[in-house]
Amino acid sequence: MRICGVELKGSEAVLCLLDYKVESYYLPECRQRSLACSGSETAEGMRQFHFAFHKLMSDYQVDRVVIIQRAQKGKFAGGAPGFKMEAAIQLGEVDVTLISHTEIKAQLKRNPPMADFADMGLKKFQEPAFNAAYAAHQTQLFGQPE
Repeated sequence: MRICGVELKGSEAVLCLLDYKVESYYLPECRQRSLACSGSETAEGMRQFHFAFHKLMSDYQVDRVVIIQRAQKGKFAGGAPGFKMEAAIQLGEVDVTLISHTEIKAQLKRNPPMADFADMGLKKFQEPAFNAAYAAHQTQLFGQPE
């Protein structure tokens, strides 16, 4: 099962691919670590983002996309471009779910990754996207933590 973790920041989607085969995790190389949506205020810009994102998911044979859930109100609320990007991602053929920060923390506490993040070959800004993909897979394997 190949999962793509996504963190939406401003008008950019930070990506991390996580593959699980034969009881081991792999981090496949991806040609893009992030995908910018430069024209989020126009319909054409959103179409281009939608096409680019889903072409990437198709090329890497991603089975599931997990997006880190953002607050709708308050100090840390997501902006309009991020919510539009989230909708564009959800409108594709790939299964898309949202995961909360509390669920990610609970899964990481229950089942921490065996490798140190610094040794994985990912960039520091990809850590939240990796954590989302990892936590989603742990939820799929073991269910919700108590």
